[in-house]
Amino acid sequence: MQFKTSFSINKTASEGCKETITLSYPKTNSWKEGTDCCTWDGVTCNNITGQVIGLDLSCSCLYGSISSNTSLFHLPHLQKLNFAHNDFNDSIMPSEFARFTSLMYLNLTDSMLSGIIPPQINHLSKLVLLDLSWNRFDSLDDDTTEGLVRKLTELRSLSLDGIDMSLINPQVFMNLPSSFQSLSLIMCNLQGKFPENIFHLPNLKSLNLASNNELNLSLPEFNRSSRIELLDLRGTSLSGSFPDSIGNLQSLKYLYLSGTSFSGVLPSSIGDLVSLKQLRLADLSLFGGLPNSIGNLVSLEWLLLVGCNLTGTIPRSLGNLSQLVQLDLSMNHFTGEIPFTLTNLTRLKYLGIDRNQLEGPIPDEVNAFPNLKTLVLSSNFLNGTIPSWLYTISSIKSIHLEDNQLTGHIQQFHGKALEVIYLWNNRLQGPVPSSISQLVNLYWLDLSSNNLSGIVEFGLFSNLQKLQHLDVSYNHLSFNSTTSTADYVLPDLLHLFLASCNINEFPKLLRGSEKLIDLDLSNNRIHGKIPKWMRGVAKDSLRYLNLSGNFLTEVEQLLWRNIEIIDLSSNLIQGNLPVLPPKTSIFFISNNGLSGEIPGLICNVSSIEILDLSHNNLGGIIPQCFGNLSKGISMLNLRMNKFRGTIPSTFTEGCQLKNLNLNGNQLEGLISRSILNCTGMEVLDLGNNKINDTFPHWLGSLPELQVLVLKSNQLHGSILGNLHNHSFSKLQISTSQAMILLVICPPNTLQISWP
Repeated sequence: MQFKTSFSINKTASEGCKETITLSYPKTNSWKEGTDCCTWDGVTCNNITGQVIGLDLSCSCLYGSISSNTSLFHLPHLQKLNFAHNDFNDSIMPSEFARFTSLMYLNLTDSMLSGIIPPQINHLSKLVLLDLSWNRFDSLDDDTTEGLVRKLTELRSLSLDGIDMSLINPQVFMNLPSSFQSLSLIMCNLQGKFPENIFHLPNLKSLNLASNNELNLSLPEFNRSSRIELLDLRGTSLSGSFPDSIGNLQSLKYLYLSGTSFSGVLPSSIGDLVSLKQLRLADLSLFGGLPNSIGNLVSLEWLLLVGCNLTGTIPRSLGNLSQLVQLDLSMNHFTGEIPFTLTNLTRLKYLGIDRNQLEGPIPDEVNAFPNLKTLVLSSNFLNGTIPSWLYTISSIKSIHLEDNQLTGHIQQFHGKALEVIYLWNNRLQGPVPSSISQLVNLYWLDLSSNNLSGIVEFGLFSNLQKLQHLDVSYNHLSFNSTTSTADYVLPDLLHLFLASCNINEFPKLLRGSEKLIDLDLSNNRIHGKIPKWMRGVAKDSLRYLNLSGNFLTEVEQLLWRNIEIIDLSSNLIQGNLPVLPPKTSIFFISNNGLSGEIPGLICNVSSIEILDLSHNNLGGIIPQCFGNLSKGISMLNLRMNKFRGTIPSTFTEGCQLKNLNLNGNQLEGLISRSILNCTGMEVLDLGNNKINDTFPHWLGSLPELQVLVLKSNQLHGSILGNLHNHSFSKLQISTSQAMILLVICPPNTLQISWP
């Protein structure tokens, strides 16, 4: 009972149990004073002697410290101790654990222990399993590790995941006993060469070395006596290729080699792994195709070959893998059609073959994929219509068919479990299906960039209370706002994209939106000004607003506090330049009718990166403070206005400007040499002004300059002059590179290019 009272109960102490799908609850609540401890939850006693031989308090929500004088260490007959997934509040692991001389099983994983691992742990000579993973121990040294390997001669399973081993030589593990079965050293910062003999331990069943980026190893030749069931070498410096003898691993169930330097071909002998349940290879530099023998892996449940550079066609033999639950062949170079045999995979829940070069139709079989939840075939060259089975299967939750060449109409969806529909950038036609309104679990809908047509009522989406993302832009749709009402909101809406939808007013469904992040109503028929009720929409959450290509005439205030990107270009906006919100980073208001001067307050917006005020009627002096903004701004476009005076002379060191366009104004005087502080300048356009200066040979020292426009000014002096003393290195062009336009005075235009 003293042990129980030394801890409090805190449910968050056993959060790690969720990952292991284990129920966490306070087992010590059953410990009552005056009752037989052998009846307590988590306690196991010897049936004859009544001595406590087992204590399993894993996932017991314990919070507190383990002290060296706790009553726990008064259990000398203990054989099994499991404290996994509790929170011992960074306690130092007591050396008194060495008192359990009969201990065979010690599991302290994810228990928030710290300090050094006491070397006395090596005295537990009967230990069969030791798991100290995912704590906060100090780095292991060679002596402690070698003690674990040499002295614990009965050890069968060792897990030290998450413990820093950068100080040890991996060769220390070559002395593991022949009876050893399982070694797990995930994310231990192991460095150097891993001993090959480990692979040949006669009883080895599990080897997990994942996420040790500097651990060097290669796959040896295997023999048929191997008993390995799990081999996880993800995120190591595994090199070489598959040995043909890989097929000798008759007991292998799980093979994970993703994110390594592994290369070569998938040998046909891979089909001899008759026990294999999961094959996960991702981000490898393989070459060649997928062998037909892959269809022999009839026990396979997961096949993941993502980003492996595989080529050729997808084998029809994959249709033999009747146990397959997940099939992911994305980000390869597969060509040809999707094999019709894949419709045999009735247990499949996930099918992903996106970002390949597949063509032809998606196989259509009435009873295909009855258990499919996620379909990802995006970014291919698939054509034909959406298969009929996709509209009827009840299990489907997520559809990704975007960026293909699909045609035909979108039919009515009957699967009420649908949550995600991606169909953008196809050639789909016809109306938006009315069944969309019944998909009450839908939270992501993207039908943009198709050839859809017809009238859409805003009420179509009124039942979709979980909707977060809606994009039907760039079709031939017309939204009917005359029948829309304001009696519903979409409370979770984050992204609304209705570009080119023939909308003539701000959608009333936006009223009450408090979470909206992105709003795109560009290229519509919205007239007048932004309605006052929009000021209360997403005032704290909105980050992106695109109202370009409308008929707005007035912008009073932009009151969204955290907005970063604003596009008001190509409207009919009159009056002064609006005051920008303080976090604005990109602002477009070109092609309007703005007048007046640029207010100095604009320089208070220190976050600005791109500013385009071109094609307006703005005048006055360009604020000198723009030079101070140049440390953050990369593009400044003031083209085709009525600015006068001189070019700002305040571009400071560290200037980030890459594109400066002052063309078509009334600027005079000299070209400011402070532009040389903008060492990343790529485009400088000062044409069509009244600049009176000698030809600026010194601009040739800008190392990234690609385009320089000076035409229609009052430049004088020699063009060539000192030109060869400066590099203009980016202007040494081939036909595909940059050119420099140098015009002294109209109408003479001179184009110079250096080979």
